[in-house]
Order: sequence, then C-alpha cells, then structure tokens
Amino acid sequence: MGVPAFFRWLSRKFPSIVVHCVEEKQREVDGETVPVDTSRPNPNNYEFDNLYLDMNGIIHPCTHPEDKPAPRNEAEMFAAIFEYMDRIFAIVRPRRVIYMAIDGVAPRAKMNQQRSRRFRAAKEAREKAIELDRLRSELTAQGMTLPPPKAPEEHFDSNCITPGTPFMARLAVALRYYIHDRLHNDPGWRNLQVFLSDANVPGEGEHKIMDFIRRQRAQPAHDPNTRHCLCGADADLIMLGLATHEPHFTIIREEFVPNKPRPCDLCGQLGHEAKDCQGLARDQAAAEAPPVMASEADFIFIRLHVLREYLQRELKMDGLPFAYDFERALDDWVFMCFFVGNDFLPHLPSLEIREGAIDRLVGIYKRAVYQTGGWVTDSGHVHLDRVQLIMRELGQMEDEIFKRRRSSEMNFRRRRKADKQAKLRHTMMERGMAAPLGSGRSSGAADQQLSSGQAIRALMRESQMESLQAERDRSSSSSSRTLMRRPMLEMSKFGVAPQDSRDFPLLVASHYVRGLCWVLRYYYQGCASWTWYFPYHYSPFASDFTNVASVDVDFDKTATEPFKPLEQLMAVFPAASGSHVPPSWRGLMSDPDSPIIDFYPIDFRVDLNGKKFAWMGVALLPFVDEARLLKTLDLLPDEVERNVRGPDRLFVRSTHPAAALIQRLYAAGKKAQVEDIETNADASLTSGVGGIYKPDKLAYQPGDDVPSPIALPQFKTLAQCQVASCRYSDPVFPRGHVFPARPLPGARPPPATLRPEDLEPGRQWMPNLGPGPNGGHRPRQSFDSAGPMRRMASAELGSAERFNTS
Repeated sequence: MGVPAFFRWLSRKFPSIVVHCVEEKQREVDGETVPVDTSRPNPNNYEFDNLYLDMNGIIHPCTHPEDKPAPRNEAEMFAAIFEYMDRIFAIVRPRRVIYMAIDGVAPRAKMNQQRSRRFRAAKEAREKAIELDRLRSELTAQGMTLPPPKAPEEHFDSNCITPGTPFMARLAVALRYYIHDRLHNDPGWRNLQVFLSDANVPGEGEHKIMDFIRRQRAQPAHDPNTRHCLCGADADLIMLGLATHEPHFTIIREEFVPNKPRPCDLCGQLGHEAKDCQGLARDQAAAEAPPVMASEADFIFIRLHVLREYLQRELKMDGLPFAYDFERALDDWVFMCFFVGNDFLPHLPSLEIREGAIDRLVGIYKRAVYQTGGWVTDSGHVHLDRVQLIMRELGQMEDEIFKRRRSSEMNFRRRRKADKQAKLRHTMMERGMAAPLGSGRSSGAADQQLSSGQAIRALMRESQMESLQAERDRSSSSSSRTLMRRPMLEMSKFGVAPQDSRDFPLLVASHYVRGLCWVLRYYYQGCASWTWYFPYHYSPFASDFTNVASVDVDFDKTATEPFKPLEQLMAVFPAASGSHVPPSWRGLMSDPDSPIIDFYPIDFRVDLNGKKFAWMGVALLPFVDEARLLKTLDLLPDEVERNVRGPDRLFVRSTHPAAALIQRLYAAGKKAQVEDIETNADASLTSGVGGIYKPDKLAYQPGDDVPSPIALPQFKTLAQCQVASCRYSDPVFPRGHVFPARPLPGARPPPATLRPEDLEPGRQWMPNLGPGPNGGHRPRQSFDSAGPMRRMASAELGSAERFNTS
C-alpha cells in the first residue's frame, strides 16, 4: 500500500511490534564454505509453518540496488535473487509450505498507479541522463578523470519487471530451476510443498497470497494455529495480515537504515552525489576503480499478534449500545486506515499521517460508533449509512485542519529562510571553506580550498534554489490555500467549468465511496471487479460525502476478467520501454499517426499538490480507454504464447507424501498427458492444504536431469533430480461466497507479550531479539543499546518509500 510514513507511524506508536531477526551465517572451515543447516531448529526460538514471499519486493532491489553497484548481467541478477531468498529461508525455516508470488496482471484500479510510476520512471531517467551528460562534460573540461559512461545496452530498464515481458518469462524459468535445486539438495526443503505463482498468473503478489490463505482457512482440515510468515516491505502487508484474523501472523522485512550512502552516478564512489563529484583521484584513474562494498541489510520481524494486543487497548469502547467485538472493531480500524492512502485511491486532502490523521480518524470513529447502531464493516462489506456519520464529523474539521497546515508551512519557510541567510553571512565572514573530504583531488589547484567567491556563489545558488522551491511549493499547495474557493479549485484540478461545479464534487465523492468499498472487498474477499477504477487524479473533500448510503456498490452484477499480459504492457508502459512489447506494437507508442498515440505522452506535468518532493506529486497522465486500446491491438501468431494467463505450480520432493498422488497424473506417460485431467489434494498428505492438481506440460519427472538456464558456473545441471510437480489451483468456491473475517474455531492466540505498563502512552519499551515466547522484555539498562535499532526500524521515509515494488 503506497502510504508514506505509515510504518514509521505504526512502529513509533506501537514500538513492541518490531523485533530483530536472529540470523545464522554460513561459515568457512578449512577453506570450505559450510552452508547453514536449515533443518535445525529456528534460532529465533519460534517455528514457522508457512513462508510467503511477495517476490517483487525481492526482485527489484536485487536487479537495480540503490546502495551498491548493480549486477552486470541477467545471470548475476538471478543469482542475487536466489541468495536473497536463501537468507530469508534460513531465518524463517518454514516446515510445511513456501509460497512464491510474483505480481501478475493487476486489477485496473492498480494499473493506473503502475502506469503513473512507469511513465514517471522513464521521465526521470531521461532527465537524469541529460543532467549526467552535462555534469560529465563540465568535469571533463576542467581536467577531471571519470570512468567511461555505461553503454546503452548496459542500462537496466526496471520497467521490464512487469508481467508479459521476456525478462519475467526468463525469471520464471530460473525460479523453477531454483526450486528443483533446493528441493533436491537442501535438507531444510525436503518436506515442503513449494508453490510458484509467476507473472503470468493474474493478480498482485500479496493478494494472490491472501487468496491462498483465505481459501485454505475454509478447508475442513486446515490447522487454525498455522504459524504464518510473510516477506515483503509494503505497508499493506500489515493490513492484509490483520484482515486474515489468524492468531499467528508475522511479517519479515529489511530493516531500513536512514541516510545510507549511495554510489555517485558519475565516478561510482561513496560520500557524495553526482552534482558534487570531483572525479577520480589519479591513482584510481590509472586502474579500474575498486567495487563499492555495501553493508548487508539486517531483517526485522513485525509481530501482528503484538499489534493486536495494542489495538485491543486502542479500540476499547465501554458502554456501546450493542455487543462489543474486538474482531469487528479491528476490521473497522483497517477500513479507517484506507482513508489516509492506498494503492487505488488518492488520500483525502485533509488527512496526512504526519499530522496525526490516523489518530484523528480513530477518535472520530470511536465517538461516532455510539450513534451508528453497529459496526461499520463486516467481512469486507461496508455499511455506508454508518460511514456517513464519520465523514460528516471529519468534514466539519476540514477548515481548521487546512488553516493549521498553512500556518505550519509558513512558519517552516520563515525558519528555513532565516537559517539560509545566517549560513550565508557566516560563510562570507569566514571567507571560504575547505574542499569536501574524499573528493578525490590529488594535486595542484585541485588540492586548494575553494575561494571565498566560489563558496559564496555556491551558497547563493543554493539559496536561489530554495527560493525557487518555495515558489513551487506556494504554486502547488492549492489544497491548503484555495480549498474554500471550490469553483476555482475544481477548474484548476478537475478541469470543470464553474457552471458545472455545483454537482461535480458529489459525483467525485460517489466514485470515491465506491472505491473505498472496492478496496475493502479486495482485502477481505478478493478482487470484486477487474475493470473498476477511480477515474480522477484527485480525491474529494470529506465535506463532499453527502447521501453516501445511496451509492451503488454492487460489483457482482457482471463477471469481469483481467487484462492479458501483453495488453496490460500497452496500458502501463511508456514509449521508452517499447522494447519489451511485441515488435508489431511498438510503433503504436511512438508513431504520430498511431490511433492511440495520445496514451503515450513523452512529457507530462507532475502536480506537487502541496507535497515537497516530485516523487510525491500527481502525474497528470491521460487514463487509458480500454475499448480503444484493445480494438487497436492485433497479435502475430508467434507472440500469442506470451499473452496467455498461466497456472500456479506445485513442487514437492519425490519422498513427500503427496508426490505419489501427483505422479498418478502422468500415469499415461508425459507425452500422452491430458490437460483436463485433475485430482483433488488429499489433506491427510498435505498437512491440511487443499486444492486441485493438474498435469503440467513443463514438468520434469523424478529422475530427470534438470538443465540450468543460468550461465554461471555454480549453476549446474541437476542430475536425476528427485522432484515431482504439477499445475495447481486454489480450492474453488461459488461466486458471491463470503469468507468470514473471524478467528477460526480452535484458534489459540499466543500468550500476551505486553505488560500493562507497556501500554502507557509514550512508553518506549524495547522487545528482545526474535519473535519467540522469550522475545519479550529487556532489562531497563539495555534500552540505550537497543535505541539505534529502534530508530532505524521506525524510520521509513526516504528511499524505502520511493522504492515501491509494484
């Protein structure tokens, strides 16, 4: 969920949810590498049953890392992905299931955001290349030495991490090899059921995982005390985990380290940005520059059962006119959080997490619920008449919120301007300053200090840029200045004529309400509509939500289907990424006479809309007309195979109890297999995991040799590989089936972790390492030593928020 600062807010308000992972490392013994034995008990003093990998959160940082040199080729990228997965596996050590989910074609509501991100990435890459060329020319003219620029073919277009591209097809093949290798060779994997849902299977990775969990919970043999661990960095994983109502749910993610140094884009050295680059020192220029070594990231656990403990206190309401039910209050809290942002709707203008928006909403909710006559939500269904009461009170607070925000902005600008002026005066008095450390200068004038004139000009330029930024802020912050002048705002933001502005806000609000209901259904029941999307770039005001209960939120009238992979590429890609689409379609993205050329603008405006950074702004791209797009596209026969919706796959070692059942699918021989043969999983053989098995034409049989698709010496053919596999489908339920959002009968919550005093507001209690029963209270004297981990774990704003993986 694209909610800047959500995890930072959550971990500061509820600090005990975060613990540091204990990780064993491989050892060197007599010159030999001894791998971690993952079949041994978990060093975190907690045994997990199921591990779920939201794979895009692994693929992105492994293919184009921000804090170290990128892999040189695709083979090294795949090796980095495997290494990352091995680290996660060694920490978690699941004993029943590992489920790998790559983002497939997303619902149209998410595709609009994906389109914005990909177009923005192409625009930023183009602008960055122009700026680097300028800086390189200037430094070269000054006699500085720089490494040669990358050849065009060396640049990695991260947009290729999108369903339907050749890269994703090759990655799927590589992951199938990886699974065969680990099942065949690693003792910790031998009893696992391994599910792979690659990019040809529709759905976002985390939501494919949630569909799997929901449907398994509905199986008669499901263990209600299954211990789940989900790997991923997106904030929506916390909401999704809570929405399962599973008592044992943990999230594992990288620990964010603020201000982590990044290599310079010109010289590759750490310690400065390209705009401050002074080139390589002479001794480095004569030889190849040494590689930049980045420190290995640590991992943290987010314990949702501890978050549930906090929320039981947070959502306590005495004297309700109806029976109190914490599980229903928890679902309402999840719904409230959607108002501050999600991947499908812009957040309401009056709600910013950094201004206490979630606490404000919870306060309004807790007052309003005494008047609603019941809970706001139920298993993904929204009672809109009850929502109306909450929005009415929020609308009454809007004017005051905007006034306070405007006052805060003006005070900040005054302080910033005063600080800059003081710095400039001080520098002028000091008459110059020393060259930056590590600048790489080695002799002559390059070793001398900057002259006072240079220093003063540099600061004056910085001051001018600050003034320019302030002017941009003023011009873009209409959400905090002109909110009460509604006709003017509607003309500037929505392009609506003043005479039409009276009823237009109500129309936008009705679409937004429909969107809120779609999002909640998506989180609790699965995708209600593949084609619905919010058709505006901006959200309404809370005061626009009138007569909410009359909005039609029935998504079950007609069945919908997702885009096919290649069609989706044409809906989300800019022309700069045209090399990933079929050759016969590339001209449609760049030819001025193309009937859909308006879908692919090279330049477009980014409205900061009151934000301070361009990446937070609104990319004003045209929405894709699906009918026009599909009418234009016509595939050649040899491209059809890439445009199919693929199956999930299941892999087990040949000694697994379910292997014999899988192998019976191929009783007639692999070449004679019939695609429509299927059999139901036997829960007695699968630890209660249900589903449907079908033959797979790509399957290797136990005893087959499995060739390596990766051109690196460590990846060899797996001789006589002992792995069985098949296509897999989740258990099927009738259309309209409702999965109850309740703990299952027999579910036993873990022992309480928090003490009464830990729930006191503002108390900074620190948990111990690991999520186990002894991962509890630290002695008071250990607080200071734990402080840095706490601060780093709670800091989210920065590259971690920009590095969205969808």
